[in-house]
Amino acid sequence: MKSQTLMDQVVEAFTCLPGVGPKSAQRMMLYLLERDREGGRRLAEVLARAMSDVGNCSRCRNLSETEICELCSDASRDPAVLCVVENPADVLAIEHSGGYRGYYFVLMGTLSPIDGRGPEEIGVDHLVNRCGDGVREVILAVSSTVEGEATAHYIAEALAPQDLSLSRIAQGIPLGGELEYVDGVTLTHAIEGRKSLQRGVSE
Repeated sequence: MKSQTLMDQVVEAFTCLPGVGPKSAQRMMLYLLERDREGGRRLAEVLARAMSDVGNCSRCRNLSETEICELCSDASRDPAVLCVVENPADVLAIEHSGGYRGYYFVLMGTLSPIDGRGPEEIGVDHLVNRCGDGVREVILAVSSTVEGEATAHYIAEALAPQDLSLSRIAQGIPLGGELEYVDGVTLTHAIEGRKSLQRGVSE
């Protein structure tokens, strides 16, 4: 059996990225080797540091280089409002919209028994505890996929005993859509036009 060359290994490594197949990976590898070796060295160095030094914020679970992320450390934000999102890309999308000034909680996925993600993996207990820290409103900004709907319902049930307002963004978000692909204006309107979920939660 022929052993992999170093270049073969680079191509294989690039294919771990979403949407990057063998041909695209090969083009990237050849570009760096032929035209920008310094850029390749810089990419390898920064990527290695990121893999080592970037973890999760202990407060909101977003990606962070520090124990408490920059957003959670921002005292100018509204501590009474907490926006629950699926992943860090959703935080970036909402922040770019400029229409939200509360804090976040990042689930790092949705409930999916097939993929081994249950309430513990998405941090539901952590979220319940977080809501006891002066939060008066929770906005569920999860995707309108089957998994997103199931996750929103589960969280609504888990937060039902707490004395807080629970809402769900809806306006302008297409059925089956994912937040990171929605434009900023639509996201702003979706947050402003959020709907209460209290009536949909069983007593």
